[in-house]
Amino acid sequence: MTEARRSHFWHSDGRRLSGLSTLLLLLPFFAIIAFVFVYPILQLLVISILEPHPTLDNYARVVENPVHMRVLMRTLWTATLVTALSVILGFPVAYYMSRAKGTVAALVAVCVILPLWSSVLVRTAAWSFLFQRNGLINSALMSLGLTSQPFKLLYTQSAVVIAMTHVLLPFMILPIYGALRSIPNDYGRAAAVLGATRLRTFLEVILPLSLPGVVSGSLLVFLTAIGFFITPALLGSPQEMMISTLVSKQIREVLDWPFAAALVGVLTVFVTLLAIVFSKTLRFDRLMGNAS
Repeated sequence: MTEARRSHFWHSDGRRLSGLSTLLLLLPFFAIIAFVFVYPILQLLVISILEPHPTLDNYARVVENPVHMRVLMRTLWTATLVTALSVILGFPVAYYMSRAKGTVAALVAVCVILPLWSSVLVRTAAWSFLFQRNGLINSALMSLGLTSQPFKLLYTQSAVVIAMTHVLLPFMILPIYGALRSIPNDYGRAAAVLGATRLRTFLEVILPLSLPGVVSGSLLVFLTAIGFFITPALLGSPQEMMISTLVSKQIREVLDWPFAAALVGVLTVFVTLLAIVFSKTLRFDRLMGNAS
């Protein structure tokens, strides 16, 4: 009965709207999505196939050129690394947030959410100052006597991974926090009554029940990291280009729109396949916490 109520819209007086009325209410939303998202993607896919003439040569250039494949593999590897680091760093924070109370909980929540209110460009620029040869990190290492020469931190893949992890970390913490908050405290107390230690309770009760949040956050961070542009463009080197930077270069400098559209097409197909695999193996309603 509860699920049936969730799947329908209701009048203010409690009467359920008909299917046609619901469709009419949602029509403007679907029209906006189709205009600002579906149409541009379809237009790019058409350009990748029909220009300069009907051909699949643009896609063949992506697959056959080892440089382009290395860029694609580097993008996937970077997104995977950022996702793994986000899980490792984000889970303890989310767990502490779910257990904290009062002022401490509010303070931790502000520390997590506050970066989302600042621009990605500002946060990336802050990391560029930290990674400079005479920046805070190198100055601290040299002051502590850990090195006599400054490290090359800026314009490296490590700088890109660290900054992207910092930018995307809240998108991992919040889904995990939501999953942890949905776990009743009675489960932990019941495990303790049955003789389980805190570690065993965490490993066999808390962690499995929080996996929908972990998977949801991982999917969100991974898909966002694949298309990240500002941070790789400002902190990375041309030798370690990611696919978003390659697409931008093809559009702005080479003016090869059909090839740039083919790169977007390859990325779109990959993301679509990934979403299908996740939807088949893990129900999205469970990830959103609506499992019956």
